[in-house]
Amino acid sequence: MRDQQQGMSKSHQGLVIGGVSVAAILIAATAAVAVAPNWAGTGDNVPAAISTSTSAAPTPTPTTASNAPEPTVAAGLAYNAFPADGAAQVNPVTAPEIRAEGGVIESVTLRTAGGEPVTGTLSEDNSVWTATDRLAFATGYIFEFVLSDAEGNAVTESHSFSTVMPANEADAAMYPRDGSTVGTGQPIEINFSEPVIIRDEVESAITVTSSSGQTGAFYWLSDTKVRYRAEEFWAPNSTITVDMELFGVDYGNEMIGNFDDQLVFNTHNTRLAVVDNETKMMKVYIDGNLAETFPITLGTEEWPSTIGFHVVMEQYESTRFTAESIGLEPGDEAYYEPTVVNHASRISNGGAFVHEALPAAQEALGNFNVSHGCIGMSPEGAKYFYDTFGPGDVVEVRNTGYGPMFMWDGFGDWNTPWSEYNSQP
Repeated sequence: MRDQQQGMSKSHQGLVIGGVSVAAILIAATAAVAVAPNWAGTGDNVPAAISTSTSAAPTPTPTTASNAPEPTVAAGLAYNAFPADGAAQVNPVTAPEIRAEGGVIESVTLRTAGGEPVTGTLSEDNSVWTATDRLAFATGYIFEFVLSDAEGNAVTESHSFSTVMPANEADAAMYPRDGSTVGTGQPIEINFSEPVIIRDEVESAITVTSSSGQTGAFYWLSDTKVRYRAEEFWAPNSTITVDMELFGVDYGNEMIGNFDDQLVFNTHNTRLAVVDNETKMMKVYIDGNLAETFPITLGTEEWPSTIGFHVVMEQYESTRFTAESIGLEPGDEAYYEPTVVNHASRISNGGAFVHEALPAAQEALGNFNVSHGCIGMSPEGAKYFYDTFGPGDVVEVRNTGYGPMFMWDGFGDWNTPWSEYNSQP
């Protein structure tokens, strides 16, 4: 049976970063998929680690000495002030600065329109003052400073500017959640609140490190969704750290990143279920060793199960399947009434689950296929899978003649060869 469901999820929530909630698991618009390599092997023992808003404002740009305008002259004293007086949509990553030409800086006050001060440092020769506090988004600032020359002439100046407004802010959400523990097959997924046009800038601002020393690559499913995985499944019992230094990063299309954050998740031991359509059996491997074998039923020829690697996304102890969610209507040959199923583990966005087969389908286990693309099991088998597997654990389906599973239909990343995943333009 294949379906979308209603029920209480055991796990899988997105993380909110930067103040705007973004769903962590969404169906992407495009994907690139190739034939799945048979990385898991065929024997009873397999390796524990398997190879495998639109705005009319100009794009905000930090101002530095290299692109500074000609100095301003006041009462015979020349200076450069960054940002310029009256500047709007200033990128908050900009460090405000005063440079005195032929004189010295006597005092500087930089504060928000509400009076909150911004601290800074003065150079040894008193000619350059640079802010050290980070600016805020959607904030007006008042810049006041006093300059003097060797003859004792002094001038007091007051400038104002404002930073990027909320319409130009961009944030993101990552899965897995910070502090969570997942299976070794879990790719990292980051969903952006705004389209990312300058992908190289954003990728450069995100650093992924693992205690196992594994490195990986980014793969963009759309302008708002990027995945990251290593060449092979994550090493078991490892720690993966994601540092996102996106504050002030230009996404393109006049959007600026509004946060920095560090998120850490862990992997547990290796858990792999190999489902073979030829034998109608599931073999469960824990840390590379065969632990259990269960008879199963898969999708029919009209509703085939997809081959390749699938990653458990979320789980329901009990949930309801409806035929309407997969496009069926009353009167259709494959239509079924709303049905409650037990111990359901989602493995695709399209509605494929590992779950307890209905009583009428129990005789099909190990013999023939009767589902709409799901993996049906006995009550004890489905409960074992539900209790043993969780988000990030891997199910490999073989020999159905259909697929492999698309990358965007859940976490099908492992069905794209590394040579392709690692070389996306």
